[in-house]
Amino acid sequence: MDITHLNFAKGFRGGERQTLLLVKELALRGHKQKIITRVNSDIADRLEGTKNLEIVRISKPYFLNLIKVKGSEVLHAHETKAAQLCYAANLFFNTPYIITRRVDNPIKNNFYNKNVYNNAKYTIALSRAIKEEIFKVTEDANVKIIPSAYSELKVDAYKSKEVKNRFESKFLLGNIGELDNTHKGQYYLLEAMKKIAINYPQIHLILLGRGKDEQKYKEQVKNLDNVTFEGFVDNVGDYIKCLDLFVFPSLNEGLGSILFDIMQAKVPIAASNIGGIPDIIENEKNGLLFEIKNTEAIYETIVRLYKDKNLRESLADEALKNIDNFSFENMTDRYEKLYKEIK
Repeated sequence: MDITHLNFAKGFRGGERQTLLLVKELALRGHKQKIITRVNSDIADRLEGTKNLEIVRISKPYFLNLIKVKGSEVLHAHETKAAQLCYAANLFFNTPYIITRRVDNPIKNNFYNKNVYNNAKYTIALSRAIKEEIFKVTEDANVKIIPSAYSELKVDAYKSKEVKNRFESKFLLGNIGELDNTHKGQYYLLEAMKKIAINYPQIHLILLGRGKDEQKYKEQVKNLDNVTFEGFVDNVGDYIKCLDLFVFPSLNEGLGSILFDIMQAKVPIAASNIGGIPDIIENEKNGLLFEIKNTEAIYETIVRLYKDKNLRESLADEALKNIDNFSFENMTDRYEKLYKEIK
């Protein structure tokens, strides 16, 4: 098949990682593909050299480059600006398109957005929470749920040991994501770490990532020695391997694909009961859930898991049982089926 992907996102976050996994697996299956991105695109850089893939970088206004999507059998929009361009291509060239919506943010309820979603052959939601947001705009959209996939992150035993040695004798908590409180909610985790520092100084938190709230966070915990800001790292798998517990205090989350990588590494999870997270984590079965913005609940959940090794192991073991359902091969199978139906 001839598939054109569109992704105009800045940087390289979870959605771009999922796009990359899908494109690479489709390439292995022999599909001819094109990806259209912004001029300065991390995902385009990372896809350079992929077999049977044409990379097209375009500048704003994207609409003026509409001709570059002509001739594709199917268009696949991986974020909002891409969905708008696909809608235009459908009007001008009658090219079928699908949309993958990865966030559970409210969608502006207007005539234009209704048409964008109604004219898509399929809209893919990563979770029930995202599906509900789409239906608030239009119940006529053809929505299917296809979760994200784990990334099969590589682990360098030597580098992982180096990380472990840095935090020797510590019970190591981890958080991975953009340092942005409006989304990832790390403020409440850091507040919990203040109390933990007093009562359980052997518990240490490491944060991987950067973002607009990084300096605020550092000021928030400037007197603590149980929090480390590691910044952005490429070898995330080496760090995950060292964790005793992953804490995910998001205030909104379409799904939280990083959780699949944590589950695959057999690290127990404590996370917010919000958005698509409950689609992955069943409380008291394969992880523990706490309410958003609740510092005391975060503190109590961390302490409970710190004290109960058997609970940590049982949660991690249970999470691992169904991880194959979230492989990128499985995800690609489901998208491939939709592409063929559209063709």
